[in-house]
Amino acid sequence: MKTLMRASALAFALAASAAAPAALAQAAPPAADTMFRATTLNLAAYGETKVAPDMATITLGVMTEGKTAAEAMQANAARMNSVVASLRRSGLAEKDIQTSNLNLSPQYRYQENQPPVLVGYQASNTVTITVRDLKRLGAAVDASVGAGANQVHGISFGLDDRTAAENAAREQAVKALGAKADLYARATGHRVTRLVTLSEGTASYPVPPPMPMMEAASFRGKAADTSVSPGELTVRVDITGLYELSR
Repeated sequence: MKTLMRASALAFALAASAAAPAALAQAAPPAADTMFRATTLNLAAYGETKVAPDMATITLGVMTEGKTAAEAMQANAARMNSVVASLRRSGLAEKDIQTSNLNLSPQYRYQENQPPVLVGYQASNTVTITVRDLKRLGAAVDASVGAGANQVHGISFGLDDRTAAENAAREQAVKALGAKADLYARATGHRVTRLVTLSEGTASYPVPPPMPMMEAASFRGKAADTSVSPGELTVRVDITGLYELSR
């Protein structure tokens, strides 16, 4: 009798252990690919806003030559000091005047079948200025040229605070994205249930390429101030969104 009871208990235990994996399998969560079976739309859109710039950067340069390196550098330093002083007098702050390049190079004369002959040195120094009052930009350029600058490099316009322009572009982008989602939903016989994810790219500022370097001689002899037209900046924000649809 005891032997029979032991056998029954062992059989029960084996049956219970065999049933446990099946029970666990039934209680396990569904596979990841079965958790989300909704129809979705993955869309991209952008928003743009146009705004007048309120600042500009421009690079001004001084190039001098001398028979010796010291002579070229001394002449360059004297003229550049005069240029910087004129910029300060025009109302630019110290933080808005930055040296962007300083170079000294030998100059050679080349003749056929002859070794190069050193004829002197050329020194160049450029400063990049930020003008926060665009009404002063033309006058500042003219003043620097009058003080000795003989090169004017590319000009670019920008915004001191981009927040408002970017936010306006964001609102336009979200409206465009929502309208696109509604259009696709209607076209496929669905309706938009919810916005699942929304991602933003980097805001961009497409602007015309900077104007090429100009010799200061093109500015001299003019009675009127140099005219500068800032135009408008286009601020663009790109976004992507994932929408869930239902019927």
